[in-house]
Amino acid sequence: MDTQSIENDFRLCIGEQISLLNEGYSRYRVFTPFLFPDGDHLSIVLKNIRNQWVLSDEAHTLMRLTYEIDYRDLQRGSRQKIIENALTSFGVTNQEGELFIQVQENSYGNALFNLVQGLIKISDVTYLQRERIRSTFFEDFRHLLEENIPQERRQFNYHEPTLDPESNYDVDCRINGMSHPLFIFAIPNDNRCRDVTITLHQFERWGIHFQSVAIFEDQQEISRPVLARFSDVAGKQFSSLASNRDRIQRYFSETLSQ
Repeated sequence: MDTQSIENDFRLCIGEQISLLNEGYSRYRVFTPFLFPDGDHLSIVLKNIRNQWVLSDEAHTLMRLTYEIDYRDLQRGSRQKIIENALTSFGVTNQEGELFIQVQENSYGNALFNLVQGLIKISDVTYLQRERIRSTFFEDFRHLLEENIPQERRQFNYHEPTLDPESNYDVDCRINGMSHPLFIFAIPNDNRCRDVTITLHQFERWGIHFQSVAIFEDQQEISRPVLARFSDVAGKQFSSLASNRDRIQRYFSETLSQ
């Protein structure tokens, strides 16, 4: 098919606002009206590889997601499932971050339609419902600790077995092997922040000797009165997991070596 015929097939399947721009031998930029959540257009190229025409994002979509989300977090948990479902549903191939579709039997329009739908669905990872986002925060928290703290030194979902057999005052992760154990809390919202404040107060009443660390999803989302009361009893705090990952890793490395 010639360029004009391909462009017509694109328009027939998707709409009139489709155009091609030649960027070199057997390579065309595909302009569509479809946007990422931040308002930028999808990046799509039509190119010929070993006598096979493909439509590709040339790794642009996943690269954009890593501006907000650690790439490792796209490869596991809820985010991975969303991406894999989108790839499977629309027949998109992921090859080392490049997302593409091979054009079969000159069906250029259908291939473009499926790639666009897949890219938009994948970009929705940044627009998960609030509860889904919260679940990924706890997943990310757990993965971070698993990667940086030896298994024999950590215990998730800890409670004091003698003083709190009903597990009313839980700790997201307890780190042993130090003069005083390190209690680590993941805090996504006001309610959890209040619960952790109560837990820390209770540990003080029981006379437990410990250190504490709080890792927030986004500390700016915690109301000032709640945060003020928490800060009275809390130890080390990190305002967010995403923006402080390196600092948290360094903190664990230094603390565990003491």
